[in-house]
Amino acid sequence: MENSLKTVLLLGLLTGIILGIGQLFGGSQGLVIAFGFALLLNFGSYWFSDKIVLAMYQAREVGLDEAPELYRIVQNLTMRAQLPMPRLYVVPSQSPNAFATGRNPQHAVVAVTEGILQIMNREELEGVIAHELSHIKNRDILIGSIAATLAGVIMMLANMARWAAIFGVGRSERDDEGGGGVLGLVLMSILAPIAALIIQMAISRSREFLADATGARTAGNPLGLASGLEKLARASEVVPLEGRPETAHMFIVNPLSGGSFLRLFSTHPPVEERVARLRAMTY
Repeated sequence: MENSLKTVLLLGLLTGIILGIGQLFGGSQGLVIAFGFALLLNFGSYWFSDKIVLAMYQAREVGLDEAPELYRIVQNLTMRAQLPMPRLYVVPSQSPNAFATGRNPQHAVVAVTEGILQIMNREELEGVIAHELSHIKNRDILIGSIAATLAGVIMMLANMARWAAIFGVGRSERDDEGGGGVLGLVLMSILAPIAALIIQMAISRSREFLADATGARTAGNPLGLASGLEKLARASEVVPLEGRPETAHMFIVNPLSGGSFLRLFSTHPPVEERVARLRAMTY
């Protein structure tokens, strides 16, 4: 029930931002167009958001022959968690990280980067995979995938609004039709991406703690995940993932570089707090 309410909240708020941009671009006519676009986008994000996110990171599917150790770890943990076997993908990046996506446990995907396979020992990798499987079991993956898709569109529309304001689209004739004019476009281009990130942050942070605890119990070793998180936090600072901020909430640790302004809107709780909670589970 909690996740269902969060999904409705997420769709409502992010869709509202899209409608607001439509209103500013074209007044009442723009609002109608944006409403139709939002309906289509919500439908598409439910069915295809996993494919969109995987395509963003050029992830390729792997099986037992290509990644035998990874496959067997996932297979063993899914049996413990009583979940269907997800599809496995590898992201061609040296930045260590992982995420899960899909609309439900029957259509789930676990993706890891090449970097994480190179630096993790077996216990740490088991902890990370168990964390991602917990997102699947707790049905967080649909929320995360929809958020990434809608936030990505908002980022794109905000960028269009910025250029529209620069070139004078939306002047007085738009104001007469109910649009917001150049000032409205400028404000929307700044505020819409920030609002989208804040919504993602509010939705996802509490789910990370739950996934850590559930994953630690599934793997049977909280210290493996704790060690893995510490290693990921250090390594991702050195080699940040060349990704997109609207998908940051999907990863097990924040993939953005330490110098990014968007770290202020981190969708993840501090790694130190997550590690402390995991170590407390051993006492």
